[in-house]
Amino acid sequence: MRTDLTPLVSLRSASLQFGRRTLWSGLDLDIAPGEFLAVLGPNGSGKTSFLKVLLGLQGLHSGTITLNGQPVRRGSREIGYIPQQKSFAPDTPLRARDLVAMGIDGHRWGIRLGPRTVNRRVDELLELVGASDYAKVPVGQLSGGEQQRLRVAQALATEPGVLLCDEPLLSLDLRHQQAVSHLINEQCHERNSAVVFVTHEINPIADYVDRVLYLAGGRFRVGTPEEVMTTEVLSELYESHVEVIRSNGRFVVVGLPDATTHFHDDAHTPAGEEL
Repeated sequence: MRTDLTPLVSLRSASLQFGRRTLWSGLDLDIAPGEFLAVLGPNGSGKTSFLKVLLGLQGLHSGTITLNGQPVRRGSREIGYIPQQKSFAPDTPLRARDLVAMGIDGHRWGIRLGPRTVNRRVDELLELVGASDYAKVPVGQLSGGEQQRLRVAQALATEPGVLLCDEPLLSLDLRHQQAVSHLINEQCHERNSAVVFVTHEINPIADYVDRVLYLAGGRFRVGTPEEVMTTEVLSELYESHVEVIRSNGRFVVVGLPDATTHFHDDAHTPAGEEL
């Protein structure tokens, strides 16, 4: 990550509430080109809401947010978005290449203009994510990992300066988690895009993360993984003792108050629960 570049995204004294509950407040954060920012925290901490603010879908309670020095607006082509992995119905007739094409001109009505140009761009994107072999296969017949590769391609269609990823590894096996994470990291470094990656589990992306934004209990902490993923910091955020063990470059977190198991790695958010 280069820290000498003008930030793509800037938040100043940013606060967000859900009803009477404060999700986070007083957030000052700059996200630079080529930076990989992981957003961590328990269910209901405001991780998905943070993405909605960046997408222009939700306003701040107070403070400001800018994209390239301008107020964030809904539908900006400067932002790419990879949603949580949700499988298509098996009988979905939409072909893989048609799904990717929607990222290029899906916002336009009527007959497609310049179909050759669009097809050429779709071919480039499919090759980029390693999906050329199933370009004409209906998406409902593809595996979860293959479908998620297509969502990555769709999000990259406009060559966005900021790539937002909302739990993109959920329901994927280890092999596909590694492949999708690698694709996203390539975009970060080769295209100098800023990546904002919401996740419950840092380990699959630990090798790529520059900084962490950890949200919990209406509080937050920002810093490198080594600065944030510590016993002291997480215990302070949760106001309860949380033990963090670092082993072979991976983090094991024991004693999270809201976790269903003792290990941070196994905590996942059911669809629709996150704020």
